[in-house]
Amino acid sequence: MSEIIVTVDLGAMNVFEIIKDPLKIASDKLETLKSQVITEPRAKASEKFSDTAGRFYQGGGTGGTTAGFGEPHNVELESEKRTIKRIAEDINQLIREKDCDKWFLAADRSINNQIIEQLNPDVKAKLKKNVAANLTKTPRSEIMDYFVERAKKTA
Repeated sequence: MSEIIVTVDLGAMNVFEIIKDPLKIASDKLETLKSQVITEPRAKASEKFSDTAGRFYQGGGTGGTTAGFGEPHNVELESEKRTIKRIAEDINQLIREKDCDKWFLAADRSINNQIIEQLNPDVKAKLKKNVAANLTKTPRSEIMDYFVERAKKTA
């Protein structure tokens, strides 16, 4: 049974396994299991879509009817929802594969609750600490200290 820390935002996901020292001589360490960059949200709209109006434009004026350009109104929101769902699916799969008895999550405040809602109930039950902060670029030693400090403050 392993313990895992997951740090995630819309652009990156890092997964660390907590390696405990059985003799308690040294402090616990983190080993990187997975470091993934999520490229879809980082792409610009111009990279995803063309700037042409589409092939169904019928023109305007007196003889023809006017037509809209089919602008993608909620594309960014929909892309964010898909990314959050994919992150939750990755976490569900990872927790089951590693047979974790407990795990910890640090997700950006803007997506934290949405990720939690998408998790399976058995995976959610094993979540011991949820931190609404973006720790994806934080050094490993500080991540571990952050969770230890938070655990002590809540106790």
